[in-house]
Amino acid sequence: MILHCMKEKSWSKVKNKKSFGKKDIKRCGFIHCSTIEYFWRVAPNFKNVDEPLVLICIDETKLTSEVRYEDSDNCGRCYPHVYGEINIDSVVQVLPFLRDSKGDYIKNSEFDSIENQ
Repeated sequence: MILHCMKEKSWSKVKNKKSFGKKDIKRCGFIHCSTIEYFWRVAPNFKNVDEPLVLICIDETKLTSEVRYEDSDNCGRCYPHVYGEINIDSVVQVLPFLRDSKGDYIKNSEFDSIENQ
């Protein structure tokens, strides 16, 4: 499973469509995702987003678009990039992006068995 973080209101707009991600593809060439193990590393990028966020849990085996694991920041870790839209039927769960009182990400209990790396 891979994760894609987005604003809750954006998810509400696309959840009943066949796919989503055109804006990300136009802007970046792909859709940024993360493994659950690495999500804690990218979560700080969302700290200053004041709107509610959700974690889109994607079964990558159900994706119709290509997924490439790439280290585009030369950080020594590869992150999944989706080169095409994300088909809605690949979404297996949508979870809230949990935060503490400082706005820092709190790992969802659904991921407790998965060790951060």
